[in-house]
Amino acid sequence: MAASLTAEIISVGTELLMGQIVDTNAAYLAARLPRLGIGCYRRQTVGDNKERLTETLITALNRSDIVFTIGGLGPTADDITKETVAEVLDDKMKFDASVARKIESYFERMGVPMAEINLKQALVPERGAVLDNPNGTAPGAVFVSDSKKVVVLPGPPREFCPMVENQVIPYLLGYADCWGAIESRTLKITGKGESTVADEIKDLLESEEPTVAPYAKFGEVHLRISSASPTSRDAFAKIDDMEAKIRQRLGECVFGIDDDTLESVTVKALLDAGKTIATAESCTAGMVSAAIADVAGSSGTLLGGVVSYANEVKMNTLGVPKEVLDTVGAVSEECAKAMAEGVRKVTGADIGVSTTGIAGPGGGTDAKPVGLVYIGLATDEGTAVMRNVFNGGRNDVRRRTVQKALDAVRRFLK
Repeated sequence: MAASLTAEIISVGTELLMGQIVDTNAAYLAARLPRLGIGCYRRQTVGDNKERLTETLITALNRSDIVFTIGGLGPTADDITKETVAEVLDDKMKFDASVARKIESYFERMGVPMAEINLKQALVPERGAVLDNPNGTAPGAVFVSDSKKVVVLPGPPREFCPMVENQVIPYLLGYADCWGAIESRTLKITGKGESTVADEIKDLLESEEPTVAPYAKFGEVHLRISSASPTSRDAFAKIDDMEAKIRQRLGECVFGIDDDTLESVTVKALLDAGKTIATAESCTAGMVSAAIADVAGSSGTLLGGVVSYANEVKMNTLGVPKEVLDTVGAVSEECAKAMAEGVRKVTGADIGVSTTGIAGPGGGTDAKPVGLVYIGLATDEGTAVMRNVFNGGRNDVRRRTVQKALDAVRRFLK
């Protein structure tokens, strides 16, 4: 898949290189460029150093049509982005009286005196355009040189994000008709590893239009389908066709798309089916019910939960027979079954989910290793218990248990 125009993002700031600030701006901008038919193929971060920024700009301009810089537009001596871009593009900076008035008005609204140094921010390129910044004192700018453009943007997110939406995107949309569109959709898969998914759709991964790219996430595999087409409608038609092919191969392992999460999909399935749920948790200590409760509207399905770490709670609250605990123990199929049925009985829920296992790092044996987890699912159709052995540390085991439990509910409702 090739974009009509290519872009590169350069984040400027020594604080970014030192890890003092997390660069959320570059991700914000990169997510919006495909809708304009612009492919962002590279991102760089450089400190507040003129020599290194010059080198970075020259490299970016040699391989990209549009370069976006983020940061370095302040009034102090180490804010060098505009001046460096102007020098690289052989442009001159001019003082813009209207921009200066806006800067003065900003300080007046804030009720604080303006330092003379702030008027440095009223310097704008002779060629190009000024991008208004009602949320701060640093306007953005578009530098133009032949077929190349450099868009300089402020660093503070409260200034950067509105400028992208209200200034940059409208400016670029003036050229969008001749660029086409790039659209993407991400399919989310659970229950299969990345290598298994890749093997089952290996011919689809070789597609050049649309493209299919796999990404491994914790307990999930994501497949991003992308298309570069003359219009968004054309792109989505190709994406729809590819999604149908993937779903035919992978079946119910595909649980959602884009912003869907396993918990949001599970809660929606519960609400759509008109079913209630309750949890009985030992090793996860309330994490399953917390995941469900994180979803807006979950009060329409989640009745409650019991954290039953102690055997006494398993017996006295959930009704787990003492002989089960004495003979096969708390980490067993029998205990998981009794816990799921017990919480369903206590709460009156349609579905009871239980978790019991050894999260580690200690407590494992040859017969019951660390990572061994039983998940129970009690419904009016009976009770099923799934035996799992999860890899990883304590938190990994617990998180994987939550995912498996939610997926079990989702699959049952399907």
